[in-house]
Amino acid sequence: MNKQQMTEMLKGTLEGIVLEILATQPAYGYEITAQLREQGFSDVVEGTVYALLVRLERRGLVDVEKVPSAKGPPRKVYSLNGRGEEYLSGFWRTWDFLVERIQQLHPRKEHPQEEGQ
Repeated sequence: MNKQQMTEMLKGTLEGIVLEILATQPAYGYEITAQLREQGFSDVVEGTVYALLVRLERRGLVDVEKVPSAKGPPRKVYSLNGRGEEYLSGFWRTWDFLVERIQQLHPRKEHPQEEGQ
């Protein structure tokens, strides 16, 4: 897999991915980064996630609550709000449209390991 291509494609979709994580449950930046890494997005750094969360907050797609932390200052916990849910729904409609068109351009091929069986 080409790491640079992955990074470029991820830039356009990370917003929707983070909103989908928040659709499941409220979370703070480090938790979101950890979930991304668990899902295989190991190159995503906390700074990228925090910058993205600030943009989502400014656009009114998430609500923020400061929650006391046992270790240091209060944590900002982000949750998806109604406007964010609408945006996320549009993200998935767009994603489905793009996947369908890409598959028409490049039909799904057999996995190489299946060919030898």
